[in-house]
Amino acid sequence: MKRGKKYEAANGKIDNIKYYTLEEAVPLLKQLATAKFDETVLLSANLGVDPRHADQQVRGTVVLPHGTGRKIRVLVLARGDKEKEATEAGADHVGADEYIPKLREGWADVDVIISTPDLMGEVGKLGRVLGPKGLMPNPKSGTVTFDVAKAVRDVKAGKIEYRVDKGSNIHVPVGKMSFDADKLLENVRVLVAELIRVKPASAKGKYLKSLSLSPTMGPSIKLDTQQVTTAVR
Repeated sequence: MKRGKKYEAANGKIDNIKYYTLEEAVPLLKQLATAKFDETVLLSANLGVDPRHADQQVRGTVVLPHGTGRKIRVLVLARGDKEKEATEAGADHVGADEYIPKLREGWADVDVIISTPDLMGEVGKLGRVLGPKGLMPNPKSGTVTFDVAKAVRDVKAGKIEYRVDKGSNIHVPVGKMSFDADKLLENVRVLVAELIRVKPASAKGKYLKSLSLSPTMGPSIKLDTQQVTTAVR
């Protein structure tokens, strides 16, 4: 695949046979911006798990200490007192009778949907609409809960969801290129520590097979998995 001149220039700053420590990678990453917009920084991991087995699924949520740098639009599906709680916590949209029909018709101008458990009988019928968009509320991600205020605050503070794909890979945003290096470092450490924490007991052999950091439009920097693992413990 042919790359543009900016990409190739950025790639030329990386030693592609080297595995970098986190402390080396993050300052280098800051030199790789090629776009006119504030690029997202992605952490990619290849895990030693077989996601075809239920006991080797790696999925969960974690709150990044410095967020992702992205404004998250939140819809809370609730009625009664829970509507007031969600509004006071900072939800962008709140309600049920207004929004459930809109969602059914294809409206999805939000990033996260939180629902109270008592509404899941109605919300569950929207699975075909919300599922493909990654918006279906799920107890495992903390988006089906009566504690809507905490759920909204967590999402707004930088709570992200991670999930291993069919290729045993995880790709997660950990900030923006404009972030200070220290903030990116802390976000990455928290995420890697979380991935290590949720290692399935049935996973055999090397767990963190590879780790890399990359900007949205730029090349990736390979990380020294052993050093990173030691650094976050």
